[in-house]
Amino acid sequence: MRRNPSLVARLAGVAAGLVLAAAAAVVAATPAQAASLQQVTGFGSNPGNLAMYAYRPDNLPAGAPAVVLLHGCTQNASGYFTNSGWRKYADQWKFALIVPEQKSGNNSNACFNWFETGDTARGQGEALSIKQMVDHAKASYGVAANRVYVSGLSAGGAMSAVMLAAYPDVFAGGSVIAGIPYRCATSMINAFSCMSPGVDKTPAQWGDLVRNAYSGYSGPRPKVAVWHGTSDYTVAVANATESRDQWTNVLGVSQTPTSTSSLPAGTSLEVYGADRVRVYRVSGMGHGTPVDPGSGSDQCGTAGAYFLDTICSTYRDAVFFGLNGGGPTPTPTASPTASPTPSPTPTTSPTCVTASNYAHVTAGRAYHSGGYAYANGSNQRMGLYNTFYSTTLKQTGPNYWVIGC
Repeated sequence: MRRNPSLVARLAGVAAGLVLAAAAAVVAATPAQAASLQQVTGFGSNPGNLAMYAYRPDNLPAGAPAVVLLHGCTQNASGYFTNSGWRKYADQWKFALIVPEQKSGNNSNACFNWFETGDTARGQGEALSIKQMVDHAKASYGVAANRVYVSGLSAGGAMSAVMLAAYPDVFAGGSVIAGIPYRCATSMINAFSCMSPGVDKTPAQWGDLVRNAYSGYSGPRPKVAVWHGTSDYTVAVANATESRDQWTNVLGVSQTPTSTSSLPAGTSLEVYGADRVRVYRVSGMGHGTPVDPGSGSDQCGTAGAYFLDTICSTYRDAVFFGLNGGGPTPTPTASPTASPTPSPTPTTSPTCVTASNYAHVTAGRAYHSGGYAYANGSNQRMGLYNTFYSTTLKQTGPNYWVIGC
């Protein structure tokens, strides 16, 4: 069902928060080869009125994987395909790319409508159109039914969460870049608060929203990677933690990471469960897709507006999805960090402080980001950053604090 024109006009307000640069600003040279991004028509009933583009590398074998790429506001399929770096690995490791494109008739700023219930429910609207594109790729290209993944930026990242929630039987994994948890917003009005400062729910509340997207489903759930820049002031950083809470709960794993490690460009990686959920936090990065132009095996993409020269997120996601044939993940630039060793003197009582979150930040025991306070060292979220929320913190190492005592 299409939205009425007056509503479409109002959607421009949301795009002001999620607006991304036009793809033409960052077009890269196309490699000289036969394969190219092609528009596909007649892929289904297309209730969401989206356009479909597809890329099949030369000599794509039968049973190859596929990745769905979802662009951000004001972008298009060609621009995101060209600059995100996915083409490099599709050619190298032989998998297909499915690239939906929003139309201005649906949203004046070409944003996927991640906040409209009619477009985010299973069997409806834009979500169903994207699923039909996958069905077409399976039938026409011989794509493996159990090896389909999805990745997107900003509004496309939020739509990636939609696809993972509504179609866990279609997607084996996904990547949410600078996105928002599934069903945080159900209209244009509350989309703003989801974007900033973010909405705080318990892991179970977030998880229930996903479970209700396909009620009664008991099959396997996709694994999820979450990417966010620590200086993203368009989609608040708190959304990374809320997304972490949502997907760890859905997958039945703890919200405490099993390991953390340091990666290039000041990126921290938190791994949850048996590597079912990953959270990447890119220090100092704003709103955009992390890329790292270059010829190295773990370098990709074209830097430009909202394609930010930090780390190649595409390479990390492709390896996480197993698209490299199950090869090893690249060695981090620093050794993995386990929980810091407590004070070596067991007879000394740990330092415990109860104060407002504002006071903890002021005293240097915590920091704030996206409207929330986080304990130094452990990065545990303490709640809203203000004088009304109080937390007890325990020091277990130099500048390392955990919640509780």
